[in-house]
Amino acid sequence: MKNDYNYGTIDSEKVMDLVSPPVWSLDLINWYRRCKRDLPWRRTKDPYAIWVSEIMLQQTRVEAVKGYYSRFLERFPNIEALATANEAEVLKLWEGLGYYSRARNLQKAAKLIEDEYEGAMPVNYDELLHLPGIGDYTAGAIASIAHGEAVPAIDGNVKRVTARIFGIRESVDRPDIIKQIRKLLQNAIPQDHPADFNQAMMELGATVCVPRMPKCDLCPIQSFCDGYTQGDADSLPIHEKKAPGKTVDMAVILLTWENQVCVFKRQERLLHGMYVFSLLEDETDPQQIASMYKQDGIYAEYKADLGNATHVFTHRIWKMKIFHFALQSMPDQQWLNKRQGVMATTEMLESLPIPAAMKAARKEAMKLMAE
Repeated sequence: MKNDYNYGTIDSEKVMDLVSPPVWSLDLINWYRRCKRDLPWRRTKDPYAIWVSEIMLQQTRVEAVKGYYSRFLERFPNIEALATANEAEVLKLWEGLGYYSRARNLQKAAKLIEDEYEGAMPVNYDELLHLPGIGDYTAGAIASIAHGEAVPAIDGNVKRVTARIFGIRESVDRPDIIKQIRKLLQNAIPQDHPADFNQAMMELGATVCVPRMPKCDLCPIQSFCDGYTQGDADSLPIHEKKAPGKTVDMAVILLTWENQVCVFKRQERLLHGMYVFSLLEDETDPQQIASMYKQDGIYAEYKADLGNATHVFTHRIWKMKIFHFALQSMPDQQWLNKRQGVMATTEMLESLPIPAAMKAARKEAMKLMAE
C-alpha cells in the first residue's frame, strides 16, 4: 500500500498562528512521527481498509489482528466484495477473533453502502454514524484518518491518556465526563493534522501511557500531564465497577454417527451464525442428557467424558464439560433442518465458521473421527 503521510516535524509557532492548538498536542504528534509502530493499516488512507482495521482492533490485540487484517483484505479487497460474500465465509475468516457481531455488522454495513450510497463509503463523521457497527470512536477514526476531518477518536487508550493529562478524577464511563473529554480533545486537535493527532493519542496509550505502571519517563508530554505532576497517573482513569459475568454450566455434546459429528448454526444472539456442537445449559449429567435426547426422538449412547473447557465472553462465562455420545442412527433430516443442524465431516469442521469457545471440543471431535 502506498504511504500517504508526510512525516516531517511540525513547526509549532507557524501552526499556532493558524489554529492555536495546545503545545502538548504538537509535541505529541512530533513524537508519533518519530516513534510510531509500523502497522499495515497506517500505510493507507483507503477508508474501507481503515474501517476494517478499526473494527478488528476493538477489544483485540494489535499482534492478533495483523494476520486477520491481511487475509480479510486479500479475500474482500473492497466494499462490493464484502457485501456480496456468503456470511459463512466472512465468519470463517473472522474465526478466532471473537465478538462475531463485529463481522456481521461489517457485512451489513457494506450491503447498506452498496444499496444506499452507490458503493461509496460516507466521508464524514455524522454520516458514518448511521452505518451498523460504527459508533463514535470508529466514526471519528475513519473520518479523521481517511478524510482529514478534525474530530476526536475516543477509545479506551485515549480516555486513559486524556484523564491523566487533564487530571480527570471522576469515572470516565459517565456520559457527562465523556462529553467533557470530547470537548477537551476537540480543542486540542490541530486542524491540519487530525489523523496524526488521533493516532498519536492511541499510540501513546498503547505503548507508553499504559494501564498499569505507565512509562512516564518515556512520555513526550510528561511536563503537561496533571497525573504525572500529582503522582497518581497509575490510578487514572477511574472506571465504574462492572458486575462480574454470569457463570453458566454448559454441556458440549459431540453427537457422532460413523465418521461425522452433528453441528448446529447458532440462531441466538451470542455467536449468531457460527457453528457449534450440541449445547445444553445447566445440565451436565450424562444420564439426564441421554433422557432429554430420547424425549426429542434422538437415541444416543453415552461414551465418554472428554474433559473441561472455559470460555469468557463479555457478560458471561461458559464452564463447559465435553461429552461424547454415539448416535444409534443417522438423525432425521427434518430434525436437523429444524435446528439448523448438519452432520459434519472432518473437512467440514475445517471449513465451517466455528468459534473459539468450541476449540477444545472441535479438537476432541477431530480425534474421534480420525479413529
